[in-house]
Amino acid sequence: MRAVLFHQYGGPEVLTVDDAPEPHAGPGEIRVRVAATSVNPVDWKIRAGYMAQFIPTTFPAVPGSDAAGIVDEVGEGVTGVQAGDRVFGLTRDGAAAELAVLTAWAGVPDGWSMEQAAAAGLASSTAIAGLEPLGDLTGRTVLIEGAAGGVGSAAVEIAIARGATVIGTASEHNHDFLRELGATPVTYGDGLADRVRAVAPGGVDAALDTAGSGSLADIVALVGDAARVSTVADFGAAALGVALASGAPNAGANIPEAARLGRSGAYTPRLQNTYPLEKLADAHTHVQGGHTRGKVVITL
Repeated sequence: MRAVLFHQYGGPEVLTVDDAPEPHAGPGEIRVRVAATSVNPVDWKIRAGYMAQFIPTTFPAVPGSDAAGIVDEVGEGVTGVQAGDRVFGLTRDGAAAELAVLTAWAGVPDGWSMEQAAAAGLASSTAIAGLEPLGDLTGRTVLIEGAAGGVGSAAVEIAIARGATVIGTASEHNHDFLRELGATPVTYGDGLADRVRAVAPGGVDAALDTAGSGSLADIVALVGDAARVSTVADFGAAALGVALASGAPNAGANIPEAARLGRSGAYTPRLQNTYPLEKLADAHTHVQGGHTRGKVVITL
C-alpha cells in the first residue's frame, strides 16, 4: 500500500511517501480504506522525537492517529459494524496510509464529510476526557483556554451541549470563530483574569486548559479551586493539584459520544486547511507553527 513513512526522528522533511506492508485487523479491531486523516500536535512531536520517552517509535513508522474511511476488514469478536460502513476513529499503527487498522471507532454522522470525520477522533475524545473531571456543567460558566484549536473548538461545542456557558481564549483574529461556536471570546496572555472577570462578573465555575501555554496557575487562581480545573496539555498539572486528562484511554466510549453529538447537530468538527497525502510534510509544518483554527486534514 501507499503510505507516508519516517525512518528517523527529525523535521517535516523526514516524511516521505513510499510503499509499506498492508496491516490487518486483529481481534477487536477493524481495517478501513482511508479517505482522510488529520494532523494533531502530538503527531509532529512524535515525529520530532519529543515524545520518545512516552511513546516509543519503531521505524519505519506511519504518522498520525486519526482516520476516516470505509470498512474493508472486520476482526474477530467485532459486532455492530460491517464492510462498506463509513467510520472514523483512532488507529493502531498510523493513519497516513491507504489502509489503517482502527482500535476505537464510530459511524460517521450523516451530516459530516469524511474530512470532518477525520478531524474528530482524537480531538473530540480528548475534549470529552478533559471535560469529565469538571462534573455536571449544567448552568455553569466554563473557561476554555486555547478554544480555537482542534481540541479547544470541540470542547467549546461539547461543553455547550452539556449546558455550560463558555468563555474561550484565543488570539483576536479568532474571536469571530469562537462566537460562531457559541463562546464568548477573550484574548489569552497577561491580564487574562481581568478580561475574564469583565465578561463573567459572576465568576468562572470551572476551566479546561487545552493549550499548555503556562497559564495553568493563573487559571487555578481565577477559578479558586484546582479540583474544578483540568488540562490536556500541561504536564506540570499534578504540582498544582489539577487533573491531566488524555483522550486515548477512553476513546472507545468517547468517540461514539462525539458521533452522537454530531448526529444531533451539537458538534461539528472545524477544518482550517486540507492537504493531499503527498503534502503531509507541509501540513506538519503548518500545525507545528501553532495558532491552528480547528484541524488540518489530509486527503487520500
